[in-house]
Amino acid sequence: MAALGLRHVRDRRDRAPGPIASCGTRRSGLMPPEGEHRVEVHIDKLLTARGLTLTELADRVGITLANLSALKNGRVRAVRFSTLTALCDALQCQPGDLFTVRRPSQVQAPT
Repeated sequence: MAALGLRHVRDRRDRAPGPIASCGTRRSGLMPPEGEHRVEVHIDKLLTARGLTLTELADRVGITLANLSALKNGRVRAVRFSTLTALCDALQCQPGDLFTVRRPSQVQAPT
């Protein structure tokens, strides 16, 4: 999946401690815990406005439907610039049209 420009959010137990964990960045409050991000993805709104399906967008962008679905539902940790560029080209938009960041007071409780 990483080769396609997306990385799934994984449980902390699934990976060895990396430089972020060892330097204490997460403990200092600079980075939110994994799985607790405030980024909202607006692919659904853009697809509706342009009359496209998720399958059509996946074909145009060149990523799998599963990876695009994970991105649409906010279940990825990172997006490559090349993937972001392809999404913006296919949807004729800017990155700010695809993503917004909620203010901390607007964070929804996990379900």
